[in-house]
Amino acid sequence: MKKLTVCLLIVLLSCSALFAGGSEEKQTKEKEVVIGVFEPQTGENGGGGYQEVLGMRYANKVYPTVTINGETYKVRLVEADNKSDKTEAVTAAQSLISSGASVILGSYGSGVSIAAGDIFADNMVPAIGASCTNPQVTQGNDYYFRVCFLDPFQGTVMANYAWQEGAKKAAIITQLGDDYSSGLGNFFSKAYTALGGQVVSEQRFQTNTTDFKSILTNIKAADPEVIFAPSSIATAPLIIKQARELGITAKIMAGDTWENSSIIENAGASAEGVVLSTFFDGADPATAEAASFIKGFVPYLVENKQPEIIPAVSALGYDAYIVALKAIEKANSTEGKAIRDALTGVKVEGVTGDIVFDANGDAAKNMAFIKVVENGQFKFLKTVSVK
Repeated sequence: MKKLTVCLLIVLLSCSALFAGGSEEKQTKEKEVVIGVFEPQTGENGGGGYQEVLGMRYANKVYPTVTINGETYKVRLVEADNKSDKTEAVTAAQSLISSGASVILGSYGSGVSIAAGDIFADNMVPAIGASCTNPQVTQGNDYYFRVCFLDPFQGTVMANYAWQEGAKKAAIITQLGDDYSSGLGNFFSKAYTALGGQVVSEQRFQTNTTDFKSILTNIKAADPEVIFAPSSIATAPLIIKQARELGITAKIMAGDTWENSSIIENAGASAEGVVLSTFFDGADPATAEAASFIKGFVPYLVENKQPEIIPAVSALGYDAYIVALKAIEKANSTEGKAIRDALTGVKVEGVTGDIVFDANGDAAKNMAFIKVVENGQFKFLKTVSVK
């Protein structure tokens, strides 16, 4: 009988220890906050989207935790591929909401950002765009912010550059149905004509077009001195190569999307002399955060089998992430509405400069970098400010 009693006591003590251990494990389980990554990793803008994602992943590696009410929370990234498509963007946005994301980063591509905007607002989850430059992304949406400059500014910068270089006639090529392309082309046109320049040809093409010789032939007949062609990474080398094959010697220019090494690889020698505007130059770090980022991100690019050239959108992706952390800490909450309210007052020293938001949720930036393709590389030319 005594042996039976002892055995029962041992079993009861073991069970007690097991349940106590389980309870303790539950109590000490690491807390976490989810940040959604809303980016194209496939489709027409998959290359640029992936570069932006790398910046966010690296930021998460550098800053893996955030403090909320004195407690440390692990930051977990949940990624959703919007596939460079407006319909898929809605599905991707909904999946991130379902994942419990407190704040969402992205997207590369203004069209998909605009398409998902109402979903974020309706669910009161703030989004922070990295490189989506079309004004409509944040207009009328209290839950969308962004860390980049806007297309009216970028279009003006490139128009000023063309005019200052002595170009009196310009042609414009834009993609139908693409908010970024059509918007930036329009802003360039307005700024250029206001300076006194003449737009001698405006050509538009459908998505998935691969043969541009017809519209380029029309442009050649108009004899412009510059061609402004804001378009996707996929179409850029086709436009560049086919223009040179037709004997067009005009300077070819574009916006930030063209700062991608794959364009040089695919266009080859035809890419020489192409000029573009962008957000960041790794050779001239503007802040202490930028210097630290450059030192650590280059090896990270190598780890991910990428060229050792820091894409501007990677820097913006990094900045979007650290802005999100700052807002979470300021809000002392994982609730979307509280984070959104905190975003209106954050100030962050980012890789691409100091970041504060205006009433529209746009970063107050007034400087762009102009680069040219020279000897198969993007070479810094100058910085341009517009007041």
